[in-house]
Amino acid sequence: MKNSKNVYIEAYGCSANVSDSELIAGMLSNDGYNIVDDIDKSDLNIIVTCTVKDATASRMKHRIKSLTEVEKPLIVAGCMAKAEQEAVEKLSPSASLLGPNSLDQSLPMASLALQGGRSVSLADSNKVKLLLPRLRKNSLIGIVEIATGCLSSCSFCQTKIAKGHLISYPVNDIVRDVTASLNDGCKEIWLTSTDNGCYGLDIGTSLSYMVDQICGIPRDFNVRVGMMNPMYLVKNIHGLIDSYQNDKVFKFLHIPVQSGSPKILRDMKRGHNLKQFIDIVHNFRAQIPDMTFSTDIIVGYPSETAEDFDKTVNLLNKIQPDVVNISKYSSRPKTLAHELKQLDTGVVKERSLTIHRLTRKISLERNKRWLGWTGKIVVDEQVKNAVVGRNFAYKPIVLKEQFDVGEEVSVEIVDVTSHTLVGKISH
Repeated sequence: MKNSKNVYIEAYGCSANVSDSELIAGMLSNDGYNIVDDIDKSDLNIIVTCTVKDATASRMKHRIKSLTEVEKPLIVAGCMAKAEQEAVEKLSPSASLLGPNSLDQSLPMASLALQGGRSVSLADSNKVKLLLPRLRKNSLIGIVEIATGCLSSCSFCQTKIAKGHLISYPVNDIVRDVTASLNDGCKEIWLTSTDNGCYGLDIGTSLSYMVDQICGIPRDFNVRVGMMNPMYLVKNIHGLIDSYQNDKVFKFLHIPVQSGSPKILRDMKRGHNLKQFIDIVHNFRAQIPDMTFSTDIIVGYPSETAEDFDKTVNLLNKIQPDVVNISKYSSRPKTLAHELKQLDTGVVKERSLTIHRLTRKISLERNKRWLGWTGKIVVDEQVKNAVVGRNFAYKPIVLKEQFDVGEEVSVEIVDVTSHTLVGKISH
């Protein structure tokens, strides 16, 4: 073995960041490093950062400061290292910086850091993040990054600054990576990227074709297709609806709308209109009525008026999403909206509470439709005094009984909350 040093890794943010942490851990472990869960036992600490929201960025800065005070070598990886290099270096002048598309530098950076040196690798590498060693956070779940970067220029978003323009990975490499995950015992495959909706537009293929190729693998597993922006999804909607008909694909659709106001969508430079978004929802639900539909809302964008906000409320009442990820607008450095005058924090807080109350009510009513449903689920998570599994629509189902991760059980839904379904064993 080349190395015997202990490395502690923590990751924040999206599934792509979790995937990056798994790859970093896999490469280091493959080179002889020991990946440990206890920071007290580490010789080197690595944090994979997220900067999508101001609150998240504040947490990252707190963690970077805390890890610096531990006085052990530190690598700051992920989006903050790339998008806010100066801020990170001010917090931790001795930390090495590893960009989200520079993972091939993980080994030399770790080696140098442990020798007391410092390096900065933020340039985008041509290396595809597939078919690499990996240590999984969850043995059941194979996170497969299908692309990096995106085609959008949203005024509020720092991710484009961190991850750059769209680079889609080859379909054949993706299929091989999925097969490797299945060979490792994974039962769920999560397809992730900055924006799955634009996958393939740069290399002459499509998301639906890629999903079809994955589903053609003759194994027993399920596929979760991650977030897709509507402006690109609309170009491939009929092909994707056909792909979703496959029994292996979770009937779960995550399409961020961000606002119900056409004016705010234009100010945000989102690139889609409300008709496109609503048509996507209606088309999918017409073909797959039990589809779980998730969207994102940003409350309090600087130019949002009371009338604009009312339009967002009206949209949510109209489309009745199962899940809504709500964010209070926060100004992110280097974005187009960074210099805009912010709305009063009290107004933003009140609007956020209004949306939270509404979406909890909608989610509860949507979940009540599942009362009495019986079917099979695969347990994919153990929580305190319970386990969680997912049904075909990717609905989280809580069971009080204990089962092993990966175990398939038959359940009946006997209760619901706004966030989960509650099941019991069905015989």
